[in-house]
Amino acid sequence: MATTKPGERKLQILQTLAAMLEHPKGEKITTAALAAKLDVSEAALYRHFASKAQMFEGLIEFIESTVFGLINQITQQQENGLSQVQAIIGMLLNFSERNPGMTRVIIGDALVNEDERLQARMNQFVERVELAFKQALRTAVAQGQVKEEEVATRANMITNLVMGRWHRFAKSGFKQHPSEGVQAQIALLLV
Repeated sequence: MATTKPGERKLQILQTLAAMLEHPKGEKITTAALAAKLDVSEAALYRHFASKAQMFEGLIEFIESTVFGLINQITQQQENGLSQVQAIIGMLLNFSERNPGMTRVIIGDALVNEDERLQARMNQFVERVELAFKQALRTAVAQGQVKEEEVATRANMITNLVMGRWHRFAKSGFKQHPSEGVQAQIALLLV
């Protein structure tokens, strides 16, 4: 039997959990089902994570670090505020398309029967996304592209557009891609 390096098994557990979340009509994910998928005992899972909630926290940490790392890159590379907004929207929708299981975590579907602090953390994630839109729109204000009094409303509408597309993607069984036809809607929100 091949031995795994420290951290590899933990990553393997999180990747398997994310893959299991990609089946929207699948049964509830239990540690027993996760252990069976990995061909290990439940005790082996608990050597790496104290609880299933901790496993979901690992997925949430991946989502947060990836998304906010990419937002930082966008804001550093793009000087134009409206271009930042468009790039952030595109990145968020593409992240969802590439990570359907993570989309179920972001929208809370996968967290329904889990510890409520996980949903609170995802709510905070959405608030931080909206804050990123506000910051990009404030840059657009300084560039004379947007009125200051519109920043909060526009940021909220854009966040709701992204969230709606994430929900639709998950609820369609990952058939309706979030980025499909979004450019016309973005154009209307940024006029």
